[in-house]
Amino acid sequence: MAWRRKTGLFLFVTLLLGAAGWLLASRLGWLDRATARLFPVLQRRGALSPGDFPAGVTAPGGDIASVPLRPTLIGFTPRGGAAALLLATGGVGAEPRGGLLRTGYALDARAVVFPREADLRKALADGAEQGGVDMAELSVDRVAAWIRPLRDAAPRVTLLLARSQGEDALGAVGVSGLAQLRGKRLAVAPGGPGQYFASWLLMRAGLMMEDVRWVDLPSALDAGLTLREGRADAVVGLRGDVDAAVHDRGGKTLATTADAPHLIATVLVVRGEFSARYPDGVRRTVRGLLDAAASTLKDPAPAARLLGEVAPSLGDPVEAVGAEPAATVRENLAFFGLAGQAPVTYDELYQSAASLFARLGNAPPPPAAEDTRDLTVLRGLSESRQ
Repeated sequence: MAWRRKTGLFLFVTLLLGAAGWLLASRLGWLDRATARLFPVLQRRGALSPGDFPAGVTAPGGDIASVPLRPTLIGFTPRGGAAALLLATGGVGAEPRGGLLRTGYALDARAVVFPREADLRKALADGAEQGGVDMAELSVDRVAAWIRPLRDAAPRVTLLLARSQGEDALGAVGVSGLAQLRGKRLAVAPGGPGQYFASWLLMRAGLMMEDVRWVDLPSALDAGLTLREGRADAVVGLRGDVDAAVHDRGGKTLATTADAPHLIATVLVVRGEFSARYPDGVRRTVRGLLDAAASTLKDPAPAARLLGEVAPSLGDPVEAVGAEPAATVRENLAFFGLAGQAPVTYDELYQSAASLFARLGNAPPPPAAEDTRDLTVLRGLSESRQ
């Protein structure tokens, strides 16, 4: 009997110690880590987001709709390159005013203006169903910088819209050359293409990012006012605005993108869900914008008039359109490597900007260039021209 009592006591103590050990391991997280290592399939933790799944899963189960029954919303920030979009949509406003997309392609498309690039990014991330937009005009460097924050929108680049060939400028007061920017206050909108242009200019001057004192602008449209008020020694903004401020302060425009006409390229970015649900809507938009580009190049006056209504701060809208001319079909095919040769292709420009921003921000590398574009419509145009 004594032996049995000792055995029972031993088992009781063993079970008690085991339970205590299990409780301690659970509280310290050892048990969870062991379970995750030995039985990973049992783990059901982690946040989920739309970017974890293909963008087209909500497309109709039967025939895919031709175009949305609601207006297609295309966002942009005021620049010369937006003129063709305004011509295609008939301008900005809740009520349609004609436009090439409506009259030529039976597509109700509306242009939506955003004064700040950050607001445009949010609108593209939200989507039109949530008060945002279906598509947006973005520079390639912005695509590279924002591709991870926009992951849930599954954005895809579909078209080259324009190149800045003098639309972006650096103006300064009390500075006669780029090398003299060392130690000066340089104002730039951190969410816009001017940041990429400013980085290129510093590289040309042999300066480092830390050699200047950065001043953040709410948007590129604030550059001239900032220079006039003396809150910066130099600013990067849109040419018309910067030139006027430089003239008022007796300063000098030190550089424009005419010196780097392939650095700032504006492209059309489409939300992945919209592209999957309404592929014909994307096709009509691309072809309509190409028609509008051809019309703008032939006669810039109508598009410039619409641009002047939206962004008077750009100065002479005809000059703004000329400083950021619309891209042709031929330039598109070369830019995306489908036909012909281009000094800088989309893949090269995207990869360059992506690598730079990843290094400056100490961030992981973004997706490859081919994973950020959808050239279905342009490829069809290329094949039809052969």
